[in-house]
Amino acid sequence: MKSQYSYSFVLRSAALCSVALLSFLNCSSTSSDLANNSDNSGNNGGGGTSGDPVQVWLTKGDQTVKLQQQGTAYFSGTSGTGTTIEVDASQVFQSIDGFGYTLTGGSVQVINQLNTAKKQELLNDLFSSSGIGINYLRVSIGASDLNSEVFSYDDMPTGQTDPTLAQFSLTKDQAVIQMLKDILMINPNIKILATPWSPPVWMKDNGNTIGGSLKPEFYGVYAQYFVKYIQAMQAQGIKIDAITPQNEPLHPGNNPSMYMTSTDQTNFIKNNLGPAFQAANINTKIIAYDHNCDNPAYPLAVLNDTAANPYVDGSAFHLYAGDISALSTVHNLFPNKNVYFTEQWTSSTGGFSGDLDWHVKNVVIGSMRNWSKTALEWNVANDASFGPHTSGGCTQCKGAITVNGAAGYDKNVAYYIIAHASKFVPVNSQRIASTQNDNLSTVAFKTPVGKTVLIVQNSNSTEKAFNIKYNQKTASVTIPGVSTATYIF
Repeated sequence: MKSQYSYSFVLRSAALCSVALLSFLNCSSTSSDLANNSDNSGNNGGGGTSGDPVQVWLTKGDQTVKLQQQGTAYFSGTSGTGTTIEVDASQVFQSIDGFGYTLTGGSVQVINQLNTAKKQELLNDLFSSSGIGINYLRVSIGASDLNSEVFSYDDMPTGQTDPTLAQFSLTKDQAVIQMLKDILMINPNIKILATPWSPPVWMKDNGNTIGGSLKPEFYGVYAQYFVKYIQAMQAQGIKIDAITPQNEPLHPGNNPSMYMTSTDQTNFIKNNLGPAFQAANINTKIIAYDHNCDNPAYPLAVLNDTAANPYVDGSAFHLYAGDISALSTVHNLFPNKNVYFTEQWTSSTGGFSGDLDWHVKNVVIGSMRNWSKTALEWNVANDASFGPHTSGGCTQCKGAITVNGAAGYDKNVAYYIIAHASKFVPVNSQRIASTQNDNLSTVAFKTPVGKTVLIVQNSNSTEKAFNIKYNQKTASVTIPGVSTATYIF
């Protein structure tokens, strides 16, 4: 992740943060948090006929209600007061791969501090159909900046190289591998995206974990590094669905990190990575870029290369700079390629209400309305001091979960941001059309069992009454100010 960026609704540099400190949440698991995943409750689909119920789940920005089911609304033949949000299932857009987080090495480290019962409770809450049903994870290839130390899978003494990758080993990621196995026991269909923050330093022109670029003579070796990683994970029973060649390739100041221009990435994909996957019969997707929305020219340069294009499934984005509409910019030029939203952090200096509003509006609703197949917040978990992290890594990144020693954990705003989608929108759902106005942001989906899910973010400071219109029938509802609601019918 990229700690010098921050949200556009607060400021342009984390160093200038002036918002009030967020009080730590003390919300343990409740029956409402762990109610059955609504997509498994046996509805026969349809909705929008008179008398049909609308299930309502709400999180309020003032934290008095968090992912709690509300009273049921019903469709009728008449409209109430207020604006109308129309949902149209005849207009179908992208299919959905999932919602989730990055399972960093630091996340695994702190989750493993929980006692056995609490750890299992948390994993079930996050990944089971009776919890919030996380169905997409990002992991780092080697260390990210939210590991307690920097490492790759082939570290060598200074001055030595290993061009045959004879010393390649996943040993330092055994804890992550074991947790992924535990998660796969809960959700065997979860999809995993893997991303390197840096290759082994002996492959880099500066010999450092921070910055530098991949030496041209090691392009082929680095491609084999990816091959060995995917094969080694598969041998552990873990399928890597997709990779990106480099996390935040235009941010060489993190630890670890590497600078990779669009020309370098294009050449690496077309001449080395793509052919290496093809030769090894690896069908793991290659996703370009994995950086901010302010530079859609980068993924477009990769996709515009006729030799690289066939190897590339799509492009991945973060939103520490730019506008979420960049995803549509790339999609519209290459509609046969996918787009993904893969990272956004919540800050230790942020507030629950502001973060809930901005992230649901941009990361969840915004990315989906701009063709993304995923919406991922940053790290799953950390401790109360926002660690562990590397020297020079992010010191303000707040996970979805704060682990407080062996006996307990708190759920932070990122938990609820993602939960309002992941709990109700399973993999292979399809986005459908929904209108939005009156400062109500919306996105709608049709699930594989035929349910309709509408997510609404009210950015107004006061409550808003509105009508959900579907199949020529309406349901009248009210959403509190600065709140998120998910409607299922």
